[in-house]
Amino acid sequence: MDPFALTRSLIDIESVTGREKAVGEFLFAVLARLGADTGGVVERMEVSPERFNVLATWGTPIVTLSTHMDTVPPFFASSEDSEFVRGRGACDAKGIIAAMVAAAENLLAASTRNFALLFVVGEEKDSFGALLAAKQSRGSKFVINGEPTENKLALGSKGALRYVLTARGRLAHSAYPELGESAIEKLLDLLTDIRKLPLPQDSLLGKSTLNIGTLSGGRAPNVIADEAHADLMFRTVDDPEPIRAAMRAVVNGRGELQEMLHTPALHLEAMDGFESMIAAYTTDIPNFEGAWGKPFLIGPGSIHVAHTAEERIPKKQLLDAVAIYTRMAQQLITEAL
Repeated sequence: MDPFALTRSLIDIESVTGREKAVGEFLFAVLARLGADTGGVVERMEVSPERFNVLATWGTPIVTLSTHMDTVPPFFASSEDSEFVRGRGACDAKGIIAAMVAAAENLLAASTRNFALLFVVGEEKDSFGALLAAKQSRGSKFVINGEPTENKLALGSKGALRYVLTARGRLAHSAYPELGESAIEKLLDLLTDIRKLPLPQDSLLGKSTLNIGTLSGGRAPNVIADEAHADLMFRTVDDPEPIRAAMRAVVNGRGELQEMLHTPALHLEAMDGFESMIAAYTTDIPNFEGAWGKPFLIGPGSIHVAHTAEERIPKKQLLDAVAIYTRMAQQLITEAL
């Protein structure tokens, strides 16, 4: 199977989080064809109506190769040149899917069994696919999670703590602001104070960071806003409780604070023969809750172009990843048997 062609086929199926059905059906068909000739079993793991993970197993899995099918918006179609495959999801994570499928072909050609491919929904937003998979373990002892690390083995990844912050006000005509109460001004004051908070640091993962991802509110330029909202994302490096306590202290009745998601920071193990790196982003590994085995994090492509209009994956790294996934799976299976 040509990993470049498969990457482009996957990219060209729009699969922004929540709309993964079409790419899931495509992958199910690809893996069903591969499994039909090699004794593999392919199944849909339903997450919610119109959303499912795709799992393919050959024997009782010792090693699981896993990544996600969903992407961030906006969608844009694939293209390629001599060096790169481009398009939404090229490196995050459809090129990785293609590399894992090609690695599965290599493993089967070498008569290696006892492995699985697990492709999940929702990693970019709600991690529902990984959370569902955590409840349906197949006994795997190792999970190789694919995210863009430039084919370096991650020794750690930051966590995530996501909030929705809401401020309430009172409607009034903007010509008479003293008769109203601006929710937008309240929200801006809160965000100013939140941005001043000292954030924890870790010797391996570095400093926690904050992103104010979205702002919304108000009804019209000539109306005092009665409601305003902000989506906040902290990238955490250790116990999130100090950030939680600081946020409660700042808000303290001035608004409404709703925690939407927490994914813990991770320290991961090295493996001989690999360059290493630290991932400042969050992965699905914590959401698997250990149910799919000891985790490793590695994949082709750079996180610096993921989620951008320049998203791409180097063809050389994609081919190298096929060999890396093949070698890692064979080594871990051999060690476990």
